[in-house]
Amino acid sequence: MSQSKIKKLGELASTAICGNDISSSVLYVSALSIFYAGQYAWITLLIVAFVLFLFRKIYGEVVGALPLNGGAYNALLNTTSKQLASVAATLTLLSYMATAVISANEAMHYLHHLVPQMPILLATIVLLALFAALVIGGISESAKVAIGIFLFHLTSLFILTLFIVYYFFYNGFDQFIENWHLPTHGSITMAIFFGFSASMLGVSGFESSANFVEEQKKGIFPKTLRNMWIVVSIINPLMAFFALSIFNMDMLQSDAFQNTLLIEMGLFVGGKWVAMLIAIDAVLVLSGAVLTSYVGVSGLLERMTLDRILPNMLLKKNKRGSSYRIIALFFILSVSVLLITKGNVKLLAGVYTISFLSVMALFGFGNILLKLKRAKLPRPEKASWIAVIIAITAVLIALTGNILMEPKDNLPSNVQVFLPYFIITIGFIVMMLKRIVVLKAILSIFKYFNTKIINLINSIIIQEFVFFTKNDDLEHLNIVMLYIKENEQTKKIKIVTVVKPNETASERLRNDIAFLDREYPEIKIDFIEIEGEFGPKLINELSKKWKIPVNFMFIASPSDKFPYKIEELGGVRLIM
Repeated sequence: MSQSKIKKLGELASTAICGNDISSSVLYVSALSIFYAGQYAWITLLIVAFVLFLFRKIYGEVVGALPLNGGAYNALLNTTSKQLASVAATLTLLSYMATAVISANEAMHYLHHLVPQMPILLATIVLLALFAALVIGGISESAKVAIGIFLFHLTSLFILTLFIVYYFFYNGFDQFIENWHLPTHGSITMAIFFGFSASMLGVSGFESSANFVEEQKKGIFPKTLRNMWIVVSIINPLMAFFALSIFNMDMLQSDAFQNTLLIEMGLFVGGKWVAMLIAIDAVLVLSGAVLTSYVGVSGLLERMTLDRILPNMLLKKNKRGSSYRIIALFFILSVSVLLITKGNVKLLAGVYTISFLSVMALFGFGNILLKLKRAKLPRPEKASWIAVIIAITAVLIALTGNILMEPKDNLPSNVQVFLPYFIITIGFIVMMLKRIVVLKAILSIFKYFNTKIINLINSIIIQEFVFFTKNDDLEHLNIVMLYIKENEQTKKIKIVTVVKPNETASERLRNDIAFLDREYPEIKIDFIEIEGEFGPKLINELSKKWKIPVNFMFIASPSDKFPYKIEELGGVRLIM
Protein backbone atom coordinates (compact mmCIF):
# COMPACT_ATOMS: atom_id res chain seq x y z
CA MET A 1 0.00 0.00 0.00
CA SER A 2 1.49 3.38 -0.93
CA GLN A 3 2.03 6.05 1.66
CA SER A 4 -0.53 8.28 -0.04
CA LYS A 5 -3.28 5.65 0.37
CA ILE A 6 -2.62 5.15 4.08
CA LYS A 7 -5.21 7.04 6.09
CA LYS A 8 -3.66 9.90 8.05
CA LEU A 9 -4.43 10.36 11.73
CA GLY A 10 -6.66 13.12 13.02
CA GLU A 11 -6.39 15.15 16.25
CA LEU A 12 -8.05 12.69 18.63
CA ALA A 13 -6.20 9.64 17.30
CA SER A 14 -2.80 11.37 17.32
CA THR A 15 -3.38 12.80 20.78
CA ALA A 16 -4.52 9.42 22.11
CA ILE A 17 -1.47 7.54 20.79
CA CYS A 18 1.06 9.80 22.50
CA GLY A 19 -1.34 10.94 25.24
CA ASN A 20 -1.65 7.47 26.76
CA ASP A 21 2.08 7.52 27.49
CA ILE A 22 2.28 10.99 28.98
CA SER A 23 -1.03 10.79 30.87
CA SER A 24 -0.16 7.38 32.38
CA SER A 25 2.47 9.27 34.40
CA VAL A 26 -0.28 10.32 36.81
CA LEU A 27 -0.17 6.77 38.21
CA TYR A 28 3.33 7.27 39.60
CA VAL A 29 4.56 10.85 39.25
CA SER A 30 2.37 12.38 41.96
CA ALA A 31 3.56 9.84 44.51
CA LEU A 32 7.16 10.20 43.33
CA SER A 33 7.13 13.99 43.58
CA ILE A 34 5.59 13.79 47.09
CA PHE A 35 8.33 11.37 48.12
CA TYR A 36 11.02 13.93 47.23
CA ALA A 37 9.26 17.30 47.57
CA GLY A 38 6.71 16.52 50.28
CA GLN A 39 4.03 19.21 50.57
CA TYR A 40 5.60 21.15 47.67
CA ALA A 41 4.96 18.35 45.16
CA TRP A 42 2.05 20.10 43.45
CA ILE A 43 4.27 23.18 42.99
CA THR A 44 7.03 21.13 41.34
CA LEU A 45 4.44 19.62 39.01
CA LEU A 46 3.21 23.11 38.07
CA ILE A 47 6.82 24.07 37.29
CA VAL A 48 6.99 21.00 35.03
CA ALA A 49 3.82 22.17 33.30
CA PHE A 50 5.48 25.57 32.69
CA VAL A 51 8.58 23.90 31.20
CA LEU A 52 6.36 21.78 28.98
CA PHE A 53 4.57 24.93 27.82
CA LEU A 54 7.93 26.27 26.61
CA PHE A 55 8.67 23.01 24.81
CA ARG A 56 5.40 23.26 22.89
CA LYS A 57 6.86 26.12 20.87
CA ILE A 58 10.28 24.46 20.62
CA TYR A 59 8.86 21.25 19.16
CA GLY A 60 6.36 23.19 17.06
CA GLU A 61 9.10 25.28 15.42
CA VAL A 62 11.43 22.37 14.61
CA VAL A 63 8.81 19.93 13.35
CA GLY A 64 6.98 22.74 11.52
CA ALA A 65 10.18 23.53 9.60
CA LEU A 66 11.18 19.84 9.19
CA PRO A 67 7.94 17.79 9.16
CA LEU A 68 9.59 14.37 9.12
CA ASN A 69 9.55 11.44 11.53
CA GLY A 70 12.46 11.07 13.91
CA GLY A 71 12.01 13.78 16.55
CA ALA A 72 15.34 14.92 18.02
CA TYR A 73 17.21 12.72 15.54
CA ASN A 74 15.62 14.52 12.62
CA ALA A 75 16.28 17.93 14.19
CA LEU A 76 19.99 17.25 14.68
CA LEU A 77 20.39 15.44 11.36
CA ASN A 78 19.36 18.60 9.53
CA THR A 79 21.48 20.95 11.62
CA THR A 80 24.61 18.98 12.63
CA SER A 81 26.12 15.63 11.64
CA LYS A 82 24.68 12.16 11.25
CA GLN A 83 26.95 11.01 14.10
CA LEU A 84 25.47 13.46 16.63
CA ALA A 85 21.97 12.80 15.35
CA SER A 86 22.60 9.10 15.94
CA VAL A 87 23.31 9.81 19.62
CA ALA A 88 19.84 11.38 19.88
CA ALA A 89 18.39 8.38 18.06
CA THR A 90 20.10 6.00 20.47
CA LEU A 91 18.72 7.85 23.48
CA THR A 92 15.23 7.90 21.95
CA LEU A 93 15.40 4.18 21.22
CA LEU A 94 16.48 3.44 24.79
CA SER A 95 13.68 5.64 26.10
CA TYR A 96 11.07 3.75 24.07
CA MET A 97 12.53 0.39 25.06
CA ALA A 98 12.44 1.27 28.75
CA THR A 99 8.94 2.75 28.40
CA ALA A 100 7.58 -0.36 26.68
CA VAL A 101 9.08 -2.82 29.18
CA ILE A 102 8.31 -0.80 32.33
CA SER A 103 4.76 0.09 31.24
CA ALA A 104 3.91 -3.48 30.20
CA ASN A 105 5.32 -4.90 33.42
CA GLU A 106 3.59 -2.32 35.63
CA ALA A 107 0.30 -2.93 33.79
CA MET A 108 0.57 -6.63 34.57
CA HIS A 109 1.39 -5.88 38.22
CA TYR A 110 -1.88 -3.94 38.46
CA LEU A 111 -3.71 -6.78 36.71
CA HIS A 112 -2.10 -9.21 39.16
CA HIS A 113 -3.93 -7.40 41.97
CA LEU A 114 -7.17 -8.22 40.17
CA VAL A 115 -6.14 -11.74 39.06
CA PRO A 116 -3.62 -12.99 41.69
CA GLN A 117 -2.97 -16.36 39.98
CA MET A 118 -1.67 -14.70 36.81
CA PRO A 119 2.12 -15.12 36.13
CA ILE A 120 3.43 -11.56 35.74
CA LEU A 121 6.51 -12.23 33.58
CA LEU A 122 4.65 -14.37 31.04
CA ALA A 123 1.72 -11.94 30.96
CA THR A 124 4.14 -9.07 30.26
CA ILE A 125 5.55 -10.91 27.24
CA VAL A 126 2.02 -11.66 26.00
CA LEU A 127 1.06 -7.98 26.34
CA LEU A 128 4.16 -6.87 24.40
CA ALA A 129 3.34 -9.42 21.68
CA LEU A 130 -0.30 -8.35 21.57
CA PHE A 131 0.50 -4.70 20.93
CA ALA A 132 3.24 -5.63 18.45
CA ALA A 133 0.61 -7.53 16.46
CA LEU A 134 -1.79 -4.60 16.78
CA VAL A 135 0.72 -2.11 15.33
CA ILE A 136 1.67 -4.54 12.55
CA GLY A 137 -2.05 -4.59 11.73
CA GLY A 138 -1.86 -0.89 10.83
CA ILE A 139 -1.69 2.47 12.56
CA SER A 140 -5.40 3.17 11.97
CA GLU A 141 -6.37 0.07 13.92
CA SER A 142 -3.84 0.97 16.61
CA ALA A 143 -5.32 4.45 16.83
CA LYS A 144 -8.82 3.08 17.48
CA VAL A 145 -7.55 1.09 20.46
CA ALA A 146 -5.53 4.09 21.68
CA ILE A 147 -8.62 6.36 21.51
CA GLY A 148 -10.66 3.88 23.54
CA ILE A 149 -7.97 3.63 26.21
CA PHE A 150 -7.41 7.40 26.33
CA LEU A 151 -11.10 8.24 26.74
CA PHE A 152 -11.55 5.54 29.39
CA HIS A 153 -8.54 6.94 31.25
CA LEU A 154 -9.86 10.51 31.25
CA THR A 155 -13.31 9.29 32.28
CA SER A 156 -11.89 7.26 35.18
CA LEU A 157 -9.90 10.26 36.44
CA PHE A 158 -12.95 12.47 36.13
CA ILE A 159 -15.01 10.03 38.22
CA LEU A 160 -12.23 9.87 40.83
CA THR A 161 -12.12 13.69 40.91
CA LEU A 162 -15.89 13.91 41.51
CA PHE A 163 -15.63 11.60 44.51
CA ILE A 164 -12.67 13.56 45.89
CA VAL A 165 -14.51 16.89 45.49
CA TYR A 166 -17.51 15.35 47.26
CA TYR A 167 -15.15 14.25 50.07
CA PHE A 168 -13.77 17.82 50.38
CA PHE A 169 -17.29 19.21 50.56
CA TYR A 170 -17.82 17.37 53.85
CA ASN A 171 -14.26 17.19 55.24
CA GLY A 172 -12.55 20.35 54.07
CA PHE A 173 -8.78 20.81 53.60
CA ASP A 174 -7.53 20.32 57.14
CA GLN A 175 -5.25 17.48 56.12
CA PHE A 176 -3.62 19.61 53.43
CA ILE A 177 -3.00 22.44 55.92
CA GLU A 178 -1.49 19.97 58.38
CA ASN A 179 0.83 18.57 55.71
CA TRP A 180 1.72 22.07 54.48
CA HIS A 181 3.09 23.11 57.88
CA LEU A 182 5.28 20.03 58.33
CA PRO A 183 9.04 20.69 58.49
CA THR A 184 11.00 19.61 55.40
CA HIS A 185 13.95 17.26 55.43
CA GLY A 186 16.71 19.68 54.46
CA SER A 187 16.03 23.00 52.76
CA ILE A 188 12.89 23.89 50.84
CA THR A 189 15.08 24.66 47.80
CA MET A 190 16.55 21.15 47.74
CA ALA A 191 13.14 19.61 48.26
CA ILE A 192 11.78 21.49 45.24
CA PHE A 193 14.96 20.70 43.24
CA PHE A 194 14.71 16.93 43.73
CA GLY A 195 10.91 17.06 43.50
CA PHE A 196 11.13 18.88 40.16
CA SER A 197 13.75 16.41 38.91
CA ALA A 198 11.49 13.48 39.78
CA SER A 199 8.40 15.24 38.44
CA MET A 200 9.97 15.64 35.00
CA LEU A 201 9.32 11.92 34.57
CA GLY A 202 5.73 12.98 34.09
CA VAL A 203 6.43 14.43 30.63
CA SER A 204 7.80 11.24 29.10
CA GLY A 205 5.83 10.69 25.93
CA PHE A 206 5.72 14.36 24.94
CA GLU A 207 8.45 13.65 22.35
CA SER A 208 6.47 10.77 20.79
CA SER A 209 4.26 12.86 18.54
CA ALA A 210 7.35 14.17 16.71
CA ASN A 211 8.36 10.60 15.88
CA PHE A 212 5.23 9.80 13.86
CA VAL A 213 4.37 13.26 12.48
CA GLU A 214 4.29 11.91 8.91
CA GLU A 215 1.33 9.70 9.85
CA GLN A 216 -0.65 12.74 11.06
CA LYS A 217 -2.84 15.01 8.97
CA LYS A 218 -1.51 18.46 8.15
CA GLY A 219 -1.75 20.88 11.09
CA ILE A 220 -2.44 18.14 13.66
CA PHE A 221 1.02 18.01 15.27
CA PRO A 222 0.85 21.33 17.22
CA LYS A 223 -2.62 20.37 18.43
CA THR A 224 -1.27 17.12 19.91
CA LEU A 225 1.35 19.15 21.81
CA ARG A 226 -1.32 21.51 23.12
CA ASN A 227 -3.61 18.66 24.18
CA MET A 228 -0.84 16.73 25.94
CA TRP A 229 0.22 19.90 27.76
CA ILE A 230 -3.36 20.56 28.94
CA VAL A 231 -3.77 16.99 30.23
CA VAL A 232 -0.47 16.95 32.12
CA SER A 233 -0.84 20.49 33.47
CA ILE A 234 -4.23 19.75 34.98
CA ILE A 235 -4.12 16.11 36.06
CA ASN A 236 -0.68 15.71 37.64
CA PRO A 237 -0.61 18.78 39.95
CA LEU A 238 -4.27 18.26 40.81
CA MET A 239 -3.79 14.62 41.86
CA ALA A 240 -0.76 15.58 43.98
CA PHE A 241 -2.85 18.30 45.65
CA PHE A 242 -5.71 15.84 46.22
CA ALA A 243 -3.37 13.27 47.75
CA LEU A 244 -1.89 15.84 50.14
CA SER A 245 -5.42 16.84 51.11
CA ILE A 246 -6.54 13.26 51.90
CA PHE A 247 -3.62 11.42 53.52
CA ASN A 248 -0.94 12.33 56.02
CA MET A 249 2.67 12.58 54.86
CA ASP A 250 3.85 9.34 56.46
CA MET A 251 1.28 7.36 54.51
CA LEU A 252 2.03 9.19 51.27
CA GLN A 253 5.75 8.51 51.51
CA SER A 254 5.35 4.83 52.39
CA ASP A 255 6.21 2.14 49.85
CA ALA A 256 2.63 0.91 49.55
CA PHE A 257 1.30 4.33 48.60
CA GLN A 258 4.21 4.97 46.24
CA ASN A 259 3.11 2.08 44.04
CA THR A 260 -0.68 2.43 44.12
CA LEU A 261 -1.48 6.00 45.23
CA LEU A 262 -4.46 6.56 42.95
CA ILE A 263 -6.01 3.21 43.87
CA GLU A 264 -5.67 4.10 47.58
CA MET A 265 -7.30 7.46 46.89
CA GLY A 266 -10.17 5.78 45.05
CA LEU A 267 -10.62 3.24 47.82
CA PHE A 268 -10.64 5.98 50.47
CA VAL A 269 -13.15 8.34 48.85
CA GLY A 270 -15.33 5.95 46.81
CA GLY A 271 -14.91 2.43 48.06
CA LYS A 272 -13.88 -0.79 46.35
CA TRP A 273 -15.62 -0.19 43.04
CA VAL A 274 -13.78 3.12 42.46
CA ALA A 275 -10.50 1.45 43.41
CA MET A 276 -11.32 -1.33 40.97
CA LEU A 277 -12.07 1.24 38.25
CA ILE A 278 -8.67 2.91 38.79
CA ALA A 279 -6.90 -0.46 38.77
CA ILE A 280 -8.52 -1.38 35.43
CA ASP A 281 -7.69 2.08 34.11
CA ALA A 282 -4.05 1.60 35.18
CA VAL A 283 -3.85 -1.69 33.26
CA LEU A 284 -5.31 -0.12 30.13
CA VAL A 285 -3.45 3.21 30.07
CA LEU A 286 -0.09 1.58 30.84
CA SER A 287 -0.82 -0.81 27.99
CA GLY A 288 -1.54 2.25 25.88
CA ALA A 289 1.95 3.52 26.72
CA VAL A 290 3.32 0.28 25.21
CA LEU A 291 1.40 1.10 22.04
CA THR A 292 2.95 4.59 22.02
CA SER A 293 6.41 3.05 22.18
CA TYR A 294 5.75 0.80 19.20
CA VAL A 295 4.34 3.60 17.07
CA GLY A 296 7.10 6.03 18.04
CA VAL A 297 9.98 3.60 17.52
CA SER A 298 8.54 2.53 14.17
CA GLY A 299 8.65 6.12 12.89
CA LEU A 300 12.14 6.69 14.30
CA LEU A 301 13.77 3.53 12.92
CA GLU A 302 12.05 3.97 9.58
CA ARG A 303 13.59 7.45 9.31
CA MET A 304 17.03 6.09 10.27
CA THR A 305 16.75 3.30 7.70
CA LEU A 306 15.83 5.78 4.96
CA ASP A 307 18.98 7.68 5.94
CA ARG A 308 20.99 4.45 5.40
CA ILE A 309 22.02 4.09 9.04
CA LEU A 310 20.15 0.81 9.46
CA PRO A 311 19.83 -2.07 6.95
CA ASN A 312 17.35 -1.52 4.09
CA MET A 313 15.60 -4.79 4.92
CA LEU A 314 13.85 -3.02 7.83
CA LEU A 315 11.83 -0.89 5.37
CA LYS A 316 9.81 -3.87 4.16
CA LYS A 317 6.11 -3.09 4.67
CA ASN A 318 2.99 -5.23 4.75
CA LYS A 319 -0.28 -4.50 2.93
CA ARG A 320 -1.41 -2.21 5.74
CA GLY A 321 1.70 -0.03 5.43
CA SER A 322 3.37 -1.18 8.66
CA SER A 323 7.11 -1.76 8.91
CA TYR A 324 6.55 -5.14 10.50
CA ARG A 325 10.24 -6.03 10.67
CA ILE A 326 10.96 -2.97 12.80
CA ILE A 327 8.10 -3.88 15.13
CA ALA A 328 9.27 -7.50 15.38
CA LEU A 329 12.84 -6.36 16.10
CA PHE A 330 11.67 -3.98 18.84
CA PHE A 331 9.51 -6.72 20.36
CA ILE A 332 12.51 -9.10 20.51
CA LEU A 333 14.66 -6.34 22.03
CA SER A 334 12.03 -5.54 24.69
CA VAL A 335 11.48 -9.18 25.64
CA SER A 336 15.24 -9.80 25.87
CA VAL A 337 15.61 -6.83 28.23
CA LEU A 338 12.69 -8.08 30.31
CA LEU A 339 14.31 -11.50 30.61
CA ILE A 340 17.77 -10.07 31.35
CA THR A 341 16.33 -8.06 34.26
CA LYS A 342 14.31 -11.15 35.32
CA GLY A 343 11.20 -9.01 35.54
CA ASN A 344 12.76 -6.52 37.98
CA VAL A 345 12.18 -3.61 35.60
CA LYS A 346 12.90 -1.03 38.31
CA LEU A 347 16.48 -1.54 37.11
CA LEU A 348 15.49 0.26 33.91
CA ALA A 349 14.45 3.44 35.72
CA GLY A 350 17.88 4.97 35.07
CA VAL A 351 17.70 4.18 31.36
CA TYR A 352 14.18 5.59 31.18
CA THR A 353 14.98 8.79 33.08
CA ILE A 354 18.32 9.80 31.60
CA SER A 355 17.34 8.84 28.05
CA PHE A 356 14.20 10.86 27.61
CA LEU A 357 15.52 13.91 29.51
CA SER A 358 18.61 13.86 27.29
CA VAL A 359 16.38 13.61 24.22
CA MET A 360 14.42 16.69 25.32
CA ALA A 361 17.65 18.63 25.94
CA LEU A 362 19.00 17.61 22.53
CA PHE A 363 15.75 18.69 20.89
CA GLY A 364 16.20 22.09 22.51
CA PHE A 365 19.75 22.30 21.12
CA GLY A 366 18.37 21.24 17.76
CA ASN A 367 16.01 24.23 17.89
CA ILE A 368 18.94 26.59 18.57
CA LEU A 369 20.93 25.13 15.66
CA LEU A 370 17.89 25.41 13.41
CA LYS A 371 17.63 29.11 14.23
CA LEU A 372 21.33 29.62 13.49
CA LYS A 373 21.88 27.39 10.47
CA ARG A 374 18.49 27.14 8.77
CA ALA A 375 17.02 30.54 9.55
CA LYS A 376 15.42 30.87 6.10
CA LEU A 377 13.38 27.70 6.42
CA PRO A 378 9.67 28.61 6.69
CA ARG A 379 8.03 27.54 9.94
CA PRO A 380 4.49 28.04 11.27
CA GLU A 381 5.66 29.18 14.71
CA LYS A 382 8.81 30.24 16.52
CA ALA A 383 10.05 29.80 20.06
CA SER A 384 11.77 32.83 21.55
CA TRP A 385 15.45 32.60 22.48
CA ILE A 386 14.70 33.16 26.16
CA ALA A 387 12.09 30.38 26.13
CA VAL A 388 14.52 27.92 24.54
CA ILE A 389 17.30 28.75 27.00
CA ILE A 390 14.99 28.47 30.02
CA ALA A 391 13.57 25.16 28.77
CA ILE A 392 16.98 23.61 28.11
CA THR A 393 18.30 24.82 31.47
CA ALA A 394 15.30 23.33 33.25
CA VAL A 395 15.78 19.95 31.58
CA LEU A 396 19.50 19.96 32.38
CA ILE A 397 18.65 20.75 36.02
CA ALA A 398 16.23 17.82 36.08
CA LEU A 399 18.83 15.58 34.44
CA THR A 400 21.40 16.60 37.06
CA GLY A 401 18.93 15.94 39.85
CA ASN A 402 18.18 12.45 38.57
CA ILE A 403 21.90 11.70 38.31
CA LEU A 404 22.52 12.91 41.87
CA MET A 405 19.38 11.33 43.31
CA GLU A 406 19.92 8.50 45.79
CA PRO A 407 18.53 5.24 44.35
CA LYS A 408 15.71 3.50 46.17
CA ASP A 409 15.41 -0.17 47.20
CA ASN A 410 19.20 -0.66 47.16
CA LEU A 411 19.20 -0.51 43.37
CA PRO A 412 22.19 0.75 41.32
CA SER A 413 22.32 4.47 40.54
CA ASN A 414 20.64 5.80 37.42
CA VAL A 415 24.01 6.33 35.72
CA GLN A 416 25.23 2.81 36.56
CA VAL A 417 22.15 1.31 34.92
CA PHE A 418 22.08 3.70 31.97
CA LEU A 419 25.70 3.47 30.80
CA PRO A 420 25.87 -0.24 29.82
CA TYR A 421 22.66 -0.01 27.76
CA PHE A 422 23.81 3.22 26.12
CA ILE A 423 27.29 1.94 25.29
CA ILE A 424 25.97 -1.28 23.73
CA THR A 425 23.30 0.53 21.68
CA ILE A 426 25.51 3.41 20.51
CA GLY A 427 28.22 0.86 19.68
CA PHE A 428 25.82 -0.93 17.34
CA ILE A 429 24.68 2.35 15.75
CA VAL A 430 28.29 3.49 15.23
CA MET A 431 29.12 0.15 13.62
CA MET A 432 26.19 0.60 11.24
CA LEU A 433 27.26 4.17 10.46
CA LYS A 434 30.83 3.04 9.77
CA ARG A 435 29.96 -0.38 8.39
CA ILE A 436 31.99 0.14 5.19
CA VAL A 437 35.06 0.97 7.28
CA VAL A 438 34.35 -1.97 9.60
CA LEU A 439 33.88 -4.39 6.69
CA LYS A 440 37.09 -3.17 5.04
CA ALA A 441 38.93 -3.64 8.34
CA ILE A 442 37.53 -7.18 8.66
CA LEU A 443 38.55 -7.87 5.05
CA SER A 444 42.07 -6.59 5.76
CA ILE A 445 42.30 -8.81 8.83
CA PHE A 446 41.16 -11.82 6.80
CA LYS A 447 43.68 -10.98 4.07
CA TYR A 448 46.46 -10.68 6.65
CA PHE A 449 45.66 -14.04 8.23
CA ASN A 450 45.07 -15.57 4.80
CA THR A 451 48.58 -14.51 3.76
CA LYS A 452 50.02 -15.81 7.01
CA ILE A 453 48.27 -19.14 6.58
CA ILE A 454 49.42 -19.48 2.97
CA ASN A 455 52.99 -18.70 4.01
CA LEU A 456 52.74 -21.24 6.80
CA ILE A 457 51.42 -23.88 4.38
CA ASN A 458 54.22 -23.10 1.95
CA SER A 459 56.83 -23.28 4.72
CA ILE A 460 55.52 -26.74 5.61
CA ILE A 461 55.39 -27.90 1.99
CA ILE A 462 58.89 -26.73 1.09
CA GLN A 463 60.46 -28.43 4.09
CA GLU A 464 62.85 -31.14 2.88
CA PHE A 465 63.35 -34.60 4.19
CA VAL A 466 66.51 -36.66 3.79
CA PHE A 467 66.59 -40.42 3.27
CA PHE A 468 69.88 -42.24 3.52
CA THR A 469 70.03 -45.38 1.39
CA LYS A 470 72.66 -47.90 0.41
CA ASN A 471 71.69 -49.70 -2.75
CA ASP A 472 68.11 -50.42 -1.51
CA ASP A 473 65.87 -52.20 -3.94
CA LEU A 474 62.82 -50.57 -5.59
CA GLU A 475 60.33 -52.11 -3.16
CA HIS A 476 62.28 -50.74 -0.24
CA LEU A 477 62.47 -47.25 -1.78
CA ASN A 478 58.76 -47.32 -2.65
CA ILE A 479 57.89 -47.96 1.00
CA VAL A 480 59.85 -44.83 1.86
CA MET A 481 57.91 -42.77 -0.73
CA LEU A 482 54.57 -44.15 0.49
CA TYR A 483 55.47 -43.26 4.05
CA ILE A 484 56.33 -39.70 3.01
CA LYS A 485 53.13 -39.35 0.98
CA GLU A 486 50.81 -40.72 3.66
CA ASN A 487 52.44 -39.39 6.82
CA GLU A 488 54.30 -36.20 5.99
CA GLN A 489 53.17 -32.87 4.55
CA THR A 490 56.36 -32.14 2.66
CA LYS A 491 56.66 -32.17 -1.13
CA LYS A 492 60.46 -32.43 -1.30
CA ILE A 493 62.90 -35.23 -0.41
CA LYS A 494 66.60 -35.78 -0.81
CA ILE A 495 67.64 -39.40 -1.34
CA VAL A 496 71.27 -39.62 -0.26
CA THR A 497 73.71 -42.43 -0.73
CA VAL A 498 77.14 -42.31 0.87
CA VAL A 499 79.90 -43.88 -1.21
CA LYS A 500 83.58 -44.50 -0.65
CA PRO A 501 86.16 -42.49 -2.59
CA ASN A 502 86.36 -43.38 -6.28
CA GLU A 503 83.04 -45.30 -6.08
CA THR A 504 79.61 -44.42 -7.50
CA ALA A 505 76.07 -45.50 -6.82
CA SER A 506 74.79 -48.47 -8.75
CA GLU A 507 72.97 -47.96 -12.02
CA ARG A 508 70.05 -49.93 -10.63
CA LEU A 509 69.62 -47.40 -7.78
CA ARG A 510 69.65 -44.53 -10.25
CA ASN A 511 67.04 -46.20 -12.44
CA ASP A 512 64.83 -46.98 -9.42
CA ILE A 513 64.92 -43.36 -8.26
CA ALA A 514 64.11 -42.13 -11.77
CA PHE A 515 61.12 -44.49 -11.80
CA LEU A 516 59.93 -43.20 -8.44
CA ASP A 517 60.24 -39.61 -9.68
CA ARG A 518 57.77 -40.44 -12.46
CA GLU A 519 55.40 -42.36 -10.14
CA TYR A 520 55.24 -39.59 -7.51
CA PRO A 521 55.07 -36.34 -9.53
CA GLU A 522 53.70 -34.41 -6.52
CA ILE A 523 56.96 -35.06 -4.62
CA LYS A 524 60.21 -33.48 -5.82
CA ILE A 525 63.09 -36.00 -5.50
CA ASP A 526 66.73 -34.95 -5.43
CA PHE A 527 69.26 -37.82 -5.69
CA ILE A 528 72.62 -36.97 -4.09
CA GLU A 529 75.85 -38.97 -3.90
CA ILE A 530 78.30 -38.06 -1.18
CA GLU A 531 81.79 -39.40 -0.66
CA GLY A 532 82.56 -40.12 2.93
CA GLU A 533 81.66 -42.31 5.84
CA PHE A 534 78.07 -42.53 7.10
CA GLY A 535 77.76 -41.68 10.78
CA PRO A 536 76.78 -39.01 13.33
CA LYS A 537 79.47 -36.60 12.13
CA LEU A 538 78.27 -36.69 8.52
CA ILE A 539 74.65 -36.37 9.56
CA ASN A 540 75.34 -33.22 11.62
CA GLU A 541 77.44 -31.69 8.83
CA LEU A 542 74.67 -32.23 6.27
CA SER A 543 72.03 -30.93 8.69
CA LYS A 544 73.90 -27.63 9.07
CA LYS A 545 74.77 -27.39 5.36
CA TRP A 546 71.22 -27.95 4.14
CA LYS A 547 69.55 -26.34 7.19
CA ILE A 548 67.46 -29.44 7.70
CA PRO A 549 66.83 -30.60 11.29
CA VAL A 550 68.30 -34.00 12.10
CA ASN A 551 64.83 -35.33 12.95
CA PHE A 552 63.82 -34.65 9.32
CA MET A 553 66.29 -37.38 8.28
CA PHE A 554 65.50 -41.09 7.82
CA ILE A 555 67.37 -44.32 7.45
CA ALA A 556 66.30 -47.80 6.57
CA SER A 557 66.22 -50.63 9.08
CA PRO A 558 69.94 -51.23 9.72
CA SER A 559 71.47 -54.55 8.81
CA ASP A 560 73.52 -56.62 11.19
CA LYS A 561 76.71 -55.03 9.79
CA PHE A 562 75.46 -51.46 10.47
CA PRO A 563 78.05 -50.04 12.92
CA TYR A 564 75.74 -47.64 14.84
CA LYS A 565 72.70 -47.95 17.03
CA ILE A 566 69.82 -45.78 15.85
CA GLU A 567 69.84 -43.73 19.10
CA GLU A 568 73.46 -42.79 18.48
CA LEU A 569 72.57 -40.85 15.34
CA GLY A 570 71.14 -37.82 17.19
CA GLY A 571 67.48 -37.87 16.17
CA VAL A 572 67.48 -39.60 12.79
CA ARG A 573 64.16 -41.48 12.39
CA LEU A 574 63.81 -45.16 11.62
CA ILE A 575 60.88 -45.80 9.30
CA MET A 576 61.31 -49.48 8.39
